[in-house]
Amino acid sequence: MKSFIQLFLIMLFPFTLAAQELKFSTEILKWPNGKKAAISMTYDDGTYNQFKIALPIMEEFDMRGTFYINTGEIPGHKQEARFLGRNPMEIISETAQIPTSEENLFERASLIRFLDMPGAVSYHDRAGAAFEQGRKETAFQLIDEGFAKAREWNVTKLKAPQIIDGPMIGWEELKTYAARGHEFGVHTISHPRLAVLDEENLLFELEKCAEDIERELGRKFLFSAECPFGTENERVMEYALHLFPATRNRMPETWLEEINRSGRFDPKNDYGTEYVQWQRGPLSQTSPELMNSWVDDILTRDDTWLVLVFHGIEGIGWEAIPESRIKDYFQYIASKSEDLWVSTFADVTKYLRQRMSSKIQLKASPGSLEISLQSNLDPYWYDQVLYLKTYLPDSWTNVQILQGGELSGFELGKDVNGKFVSYPYFPQKGNVIIHSQ
Repeated sequence: MKSFIQLFLIMLFPFTLAAQELKFSTEILKWPNGKKAAISMTYDDGTYNQFKIALPIMEEFDMRGTFYINTGEIPGHKQEARFLGRNPMEIISETAQIPTSEENLFERASLIRFLDMPGAVSYHDRAGAAFEQGRKETAFQLIDEGFAKAREWNVTKLKAPQIIDGPMIGWEELKTYAARGHEFGVHTISHPRLAVLDEENLLFELEKCAEDIERELGRKFLFSAECPFGTENERVMEYALHLFPATRNRMPETWLEEINRSGRFDPKNDYGTEYVQWQRGPLSQTSPELMNSWVDDILTRDDTWLVLVFHGIEGIGWEAIPESRIKDYFQYIASKSEDLWVSTFADVTKYLRQRMSSKIQLKASPGSLEISLQSNLDPYWYDQVLYLKTYLPDSWTNVQILQGGELSGFELGKDVNGKFVSYPYFPQKGNVIIHSQ
């Protein structure tokens, strides 16, 4: 695929030199303002220090992040995690005679995490991990062990699993962060292994988490989701991508090469796609040198989107990263701001999709060029400002750019292809008009 979208329009003007051809071409820049790469800071679980420590540091460097939240842990949530299905005591009783198999795994794995006994969530999580790794017999054995323990303990009650220890941020405070440009997304109610939930319980976790977010923050925060544990299970992805425009786990576009957190990125490799998304998950023992190298690697190319996945911060949450390392890292990223676009997962996704789906139309007249973009994407979601680059005849001077009847800022430049202007294109403002005065 070509690295840019281009359209040439040849015009003849009777008052110019005989047979002189004026060529116009316009492309949508690969990244805003001609940057070389993109970075998205994303956070899972919504733990306290993500907001009290990491968020203020991001804002100090004028960065915005994406937070995937488990709504069942937020004070004031309306939707409580619960088991949906048959009588739990009936299921527990059946486990004494009928071993776990592919026929009953999803029902039992959906229930076991709610049993009021120590280790209930662990049995669910370990069985889910084994299932996703293709070790189905191990998953069956773990579920059988868990229910044997339930029968031994004579469990008769269910309780909602508590996933996160420590204080949590409330909705009112989250609203203030949302108003300042941070993105929030679905991470389920209670962080289950979705791959081993049956359909009813899987959809409940995703849909009811979304309902709380929409009620408290608004529909626009239902753009992206992250299914827990970074699952790429095909069944789960099919459900999630039906519910939400985007998921961090999976981007279905053919023009994007996805490299997940366990994958290897080779900065010298030609992946044969327009873009590369590379996910990295800094952990508590990840060295600053390695974290910095990820930034350095993507800047050797012009097509790469680095998606950073953070969990714990400064002692709170899984694999917590010290505050000092976070600050140093964000400062290092900020030092590369001339070449890096740092933005939310939603905004980068929107930019890429809008750029790849837009068709450029040009209409020229003496001293004027009209530019419009046509796309079949839903305008409710896809409202990201695009950045265009238009080559102009050398004879054009005193250029003026308008959109929606308003003057637009632009930059003049010249490269091996000729004289050009680069400028923003606002999807909701109509066509761009370039005048030569």
